[in-house]
Amino acid sequence: MANYILLMKLTPEGQHAVVSNPDSIAEAAAEVHVPDVTGLGLYAVLGPYDFVSIIQAPDNEAAARYSIQLGVRVGVSITTMPAVPIALLHERDDPDIDSLIAGREAPIGEIAGPDGPTRV
Repeated sequence: MANYILLMKLTPEGQHAVVSNPDSIAEAAAEVHVPDVTGLGLYAVLGPYDFVSIIQAPDNEAAARYSIQLGVRVGVSITTMPAVPIALLHERDDPDIDSLIAGREAPIGEIAGPDGPTRV
């Protein structure tokens, strides 16, 4: 299963729906059913988007079906992006990335070791 980020911006119709019923987005998200797609979170956000949803889907096609159905039900335009875990993006022996993933921040050019950062 892959994770997907859905960035949602309300259409004028969606804005009216949310003003009439603030729960309309959560209700619509609960009503959308695409096989093997699971909603992991729905958030209201500030900035260029109004809502962000995180879903798990078996493939791009299932994520796209979910995105289209949700957009129509809610009255939002959606940008759907696959989300790749950062741990999959680096070579397994990269100490800088390993330390960041593990939560031990090492400045670039330094390796986080048990005694703290070491200059390389």
